Amino acid sequence: MTTGALIIVLVVAAAVVAAVALAVPALRRRAATGGRGLRRRFGPEYEAAVARHDGDMRAAEKDLGERLRRHKDVRTLPLPAGVREQYAVRWAGIQERFVDEPTGAVADADRLLGELARQRGFPADSWDDLVESLSVHHPHTVHGLREIHLAAARARAGQAPTEELREALVRARGLFEDLVTARPEDRPPQRHARRDGPRPARTTARTGIRKEGV
Repeated sequence: MTTGALIIVLVVAAAVVAAVALAVPALRRRAATGGRGLRRRFGPEYEAAVARHDGDMRAAEKDLGERLRRHKDVRTLPLPAGVREQYAVRWAGIQERFVDEPTGAVADADRLLGELARQRGFPADSWDDLVESLSVHHPHTVHGLREIHLAAARARAGQAPTEELREALVRARGLFEDLVTARPEDRPPQRHARRDGPRPARTTARTGIRKEGV
């Protein structure tokens, strides 16, 4: 082998080694956002996806990765305190109604969860779209929506015993609480009094006297 040929071989070999060195971190990053990363992100929803794909982890991870790409940027909308209280009252009414009308109560719970999710800003062009977006942001409780939806359908067909409906309602409560719970962005911004201005809130609260125009 001539000196020139040897130099070319060494240059090519060095280029290959450099390419491999650059590829390894990229592969590690892919792995982090793949199997183990998806398992950490989705928790129980990861296992549910594997089960829906008959144990095919690759297919389940592809499914979850696509969901993440489509819905990771969803930003929930604030839920005013008054509206939040209305939902809480409605849910309490559903639980009370269940004693006498389990089928109607479960149907109402199914509708309420869909309405609440849409009001929080989750896309709802279709049922699948709504469930997928919720599974990205509420992977630990989204199963409650699936169960209450299925229970409502089975109840309409007269195929769901009362105990099945009760369990579905109990599981759905977890998602309801996630969606209705106040978050920092739900709270209105506080107005801070100017340093050189009056301090009406604390002064009037202590004295019990309301001062007009302050």
